Amino acid sequence: MILSPLPKTWLLDVDGTILKHNGYKTGGDEVLSGVKKFFANLSAEDKIIFLTARPKEEKKSLERLLKQNKIRFDKIIYDITVGERILVNDRKPSGLKTAFAVNKKRDAKFSVRYKTDGGL
Repeated sequence: MILSPLPKTWLLDVDGTILKHNGYKTGGDEVLSGVKKFFANLSAEDKIIFLTARPKEEKKSLERLLKQNKIRFDKIIYDITVGERILVNDRKPSGLKTAFAVNKKRDAKFSVRYKTDGGL
């Protein structure tokens, strides 16, 4: 996908997307392959919001794990439902699409391929 040079807001699920699915329930969280590289390459201006069905009681351990692995975030929303996550956003008057969705295979290597174009 081709994205604008504007700062982005990344909405990412936790389990099965950046961490092994339900690892916290089965003996320990594991960062999936490709995650650290992806986060290291994000712009400092980008915002990161994690979504998780994990209960708020997991807050301390999850945030500690993310910080230990240098996975930055701005906000984590806990206790969300396990069903579909639907993003609705408006298009800019220029025609710029402001919403994208990527569905990756659970627990697979994290790889979101995009490039930034030079214009708006």
